[in-house]
Amino acid sequence: QVQLVESGGGLVQAGGSLRLSCTASGRTFSNYAMGWFRQTPGKERECVAAIVWSDESTYYADFVKGRFTLSRDNAGNTIYLQMNSLKPEDTAVYYCAGARFMGVITYNDPDAYAYWGQGTQVTVSS
Repeated sequence: QVQLVESGGGLVQAGGSLRLSCTASGRTFSNYAMGWFRQTPGKERECVAAIVWSDESTYYADFVKGRFTLSRDNAGNTIYLQMNSLKPEDTAVYYCAGARFMGVITYNDPDAYAYWGQGTQVTVSS
């Protein structure tokens, strides 16, 4: 059974930083994309960043470019999202996701992902 487990969310003041982690078990994602999405009440889930480990292709949403960095652990199925210069509008539940198919996908399409974590709350106060 594939499981994705996130950690690292919390409350931070505007301008601060948080680091999210996501560890996958039950399957290797070495040739699959993994990504981070976020969602706020009443809004659709949106992609923040994604990576394909096999060629290290990365995707960042425009609203996080220059502030967030996605990285991976070479030893296993773990990805990280370093979030700097956080803004109140970054407040959301952040989800880790694993792709349905191998290789490059439409990173910002939630339907391209088959596996989801339980989510971790990030709250940025002004």
